[in-house]
Amino acid sequence: MAQRSGRRLQREGVAKAIPGPAQPLHSPTPAENRRGHPKTDPNGVRAQEAPADGTGGLPVRSQCSQSARGGGSVSSHTHHEPRHPLPLPPEPRSSYPPGMELWDGPRSGTDGATALTGVQEAYPTAELGRVLQQLAEDGCTLWYDEAHVTHPKLHDEFLRPLLEGRGRSGAGLRVRSPRALLHSLRAVKSTAEIQLMKEAGRITAQAFKKTMAASEAPIDESFLYAKFDFECRAGGANFLAYPPVVAGGNRANTLHYVNNNQLIKDGEMVLLDGGCEYFGYVSDITRTWPINGRFSSAQAVLYQAVLDVQKSCVELCTPGVSLENIHSNMQTGIRDKLRELGIAQGREDELHRAARRYCPHHVGHYLGMDVHDTPEVSRTRSLQPGMVITIEPGIYIPEDDRSAPQRYRGLGVRIEDNVLITEEGGPLILSADTPKEIADIERVCAGGD
Repeated sequence: MAQRSGRRLQREGVAKAIPGPAQPLHSPTPAENRRGHPKTDPNGVRAQEAPADGTGGLPVRSQCSQSARGGGSVSSHTHHEPRHPLPLPPEPRSSYPPGMELWDGPRSGTDGATALTGVQEAYPTAELGRVLQQLAEDGCTLWYDEAHVTHPKLHDEFLRPLLEGRGRSGAGLRVRSPRALLHSLRAVKSTAEIQLMKEAGRITAQAFKKTMAASEAPIDESFLYAKFDFECRAGGANFLAYPPVVAGGNRANTLHYVNNNQLIKDGEMVLLDGGCEYFGYVSDITRTWPINGRFSSAQAVLYQAVLDVQKSCVELCTPGVSLENIHSNMQTGIRDKLRELGIAQGREDELHRAARRYCPHHVGHYLGMDVHDTPEVSRTRSLQPGMVITIEPGIYIPEDDRSAPQRYRGLGVRIEDNVLITEEGGPLILSADTPKEIADIERVCAGGD
């Protein structure tokens, strides 16, 4: 579980692709990423927001259907010579204020844009108006998400006049949003994307292990936050995927607790919900462990209950099953565990309400270029091979819950894994290296591998 805004990508230019032989896209190496293609400002915050659909909010056109993940062209049709405008990051060096590269680092420019993306022509943003006008005159379908404007200045200067005049011009310009199409394409990962997500999972798992090993009582949440962040970056991640939850004790019952600045006392558990981003793809993993390295009796019982439910949900991650189906299984499992542990009693309807109260969130979400990825894809959709989802049941019992047995009050447990749907062989857990069995957690906390 994680709070997450849309992917933030700086997009300041426009490119045009002339039909021709397909060209491979260039993936910058880590060294290139550091030197020539900065993703963040000096404070580690990305420069501009882009919508989660990955279009960057700029218009896209093409002659025939093509797939796009995070900013490529999508299907549209024209009556004239096909052109493929694509949103791209760079401004040409000639239009970049002299001396600014000294402060901000090198810019790829229009020439670099074609080399990096495989498109054949690139134009500076200043020519966006002319390119758009030509598209309108061509009577094309313009793929543009006008409901989620990413660049208000460009929209007001170039897009708004074009959109407002489309009904009066008679040019036949049609505007369609690529959002739903891109989300559908992004939901199923390619082999290359899966490899990136496996690496993000591996890096995050190692960071969890080292953070667990550094735990001791008492300890400040901010130390664990810093340790986890450091280990992710040291392991090869570009940065954290979202502000992590590092919640000690009763604070684990605040689902989106992100202050991460309180002291975790001896005898308390810590819930850490964190993930990293690795070249555009993210992980989202949660583990709960005792800060002194040993589960108490009550902690172990509640933890094992959540783990049993989590494992049963992971087993359901197969083609044809939906996230909504798995969520129903989670609620049934939590209902049974609450009754078994004496936390809730009563009729079936009362137990179902108790399950929703003690686990108020969904079992999971789609994962990929964003944490809560592809929100246009319904959770009722049948899972397909290549999809990646999270499975994250939890039980949260506030310390002031007088209806629960005393021994469980103040305990909050969530266990979250990232799961790849496969054609055969069962689900593949991308976060499998992150300890979650009680014995494995206690061993890692004690310094074992």
